[in-house]
Amino acid sequence: MLAVAAAWTSVLAVCLAAALFGHTARLSRPSVTQRAGLFVSRAGPWLAALGAASAGAATGAWLAAAAGGALAVVAVAVVGLGLAPS
Repeated sequence: MLAVAAAWTSVLAVCLAAALFGHTARLSRPSVTQRAGLFVSRAGPWLAALGAASAGAATGAWLAAAAGGALAVVAVAVVGLGLAPS
């Protein structure tokens, strides 16, 4: 039980760091791709964490869902950075 709590605390920490990093992105005249990247950078980590929590609730595999959630948050942050690198 302690491992699951620590894993989800880590997921929330990674999600918070990714969201704060996404909020540093500023665009003067964004293109459509950059606006999509800005949205992914800002909202994506929270949506990925919410999806992981939903998967954990649906399957009961909370530890695996936390690991997948941390990976998903990092992947979303990298995609957002790729779309809006400024």
